Amino acid sequence: MPSSDFSWSIPFMRAGYAGRGLVYLVVAGFSLYAIWLGGQAQGTSSALDQLENTGWGMAVLFLIFLGMLAYAIWRLIDAIYDLEAYGSEAKGMIARTGMLITGLIHLAIGISAFSLLFLGGGDSGGGGGSSITGAVSTVMGLPAGRWIVGIVGAIVIATGGYYLHKAWKEKYRQHIRANEFTLRWNFMLKAGLGAQGLVIAIIGGLFVYAAWRANASEAGGVGEAFDWLTAQPYGQFLVVFVCIGLLGFALFCFVNAAYRIIPKAEGDDIETLGARLEAKAKREIG
Repeated sequence: MPSSDFSWSIPFMRAGYAGRGLVYLVVAGFSLYAIWLGGQAQGTSSALDQLENTGWGMAVLFLIFLGMLAYAIWRLIDAIYDLEAYGSEAKGMIARTGMLITGLIHLAIGISAFSLLFLGGGDSGGGGGSSITGAVSTVMGLPAGRWIVGIVGAIVIATGGYYLHKAWKEKYRQHIRANEFTLRWNFMLKAGLGAQGLVIAIIGGLFVYAAWRANASEAGGVGEAFDWLTAQPYGQFLVVFVCIGLLGFALFCFVNAAYRIIPKAEGDDIETLGARLEAKAKREIG
């Protein structure tokens, strides 16, 4: 067992990943429903706005708020104590810094849910693009602002590439407990993580394009990424494909909530999905 007891952090991790999965389930679900009715895919803010108007939406918004708060706390704890053993070298510090950034991003989603719950929403608007545009416009007004936006976009593209690489190489398997469910649904975990990486990379590309054109309105979030995909050849098909993939990413988050392994909190003697699949491959070869 680890020398320090970090088991107290596990509930934050589980609640955080469950909340994250709920967000993507709502976004992908509302998007697919809107497309079915002949509309457009929804961004995160638009999906939350629509959720407010459903009979069960307030309860789901409250769960999202709690989940996003828990996820932000978990990422802070994980980064400070290095619970997933990324280390203090350059690569590890980059990973731990990324945890803080993703924690802040998801905290912002939680604040949006809180606003809809207790402040009546009001200015959350459409697809969340207005708030992103406003932030990008402010940054562009700073000295070297276009460079800052462009660099942020490049970092976001790299993050998307990391998710795609992680999906392709199935590196996530080293952090998930091996059992019958994770073995059977591994292909959906892989597809879901890949879809998330694609959406993040597109968002990063929009930021770079906004910096190049010196036009803050070109930047955006998930909704704008869907709009960009829609404008491509076979765009509607691509959006549907990505939305189905994001349902897989929601499953990926729920699986992490239930089966993610945190070595410094649970010990390192738990069989991972990766170890089980590698042993199975060796038996088949032998």
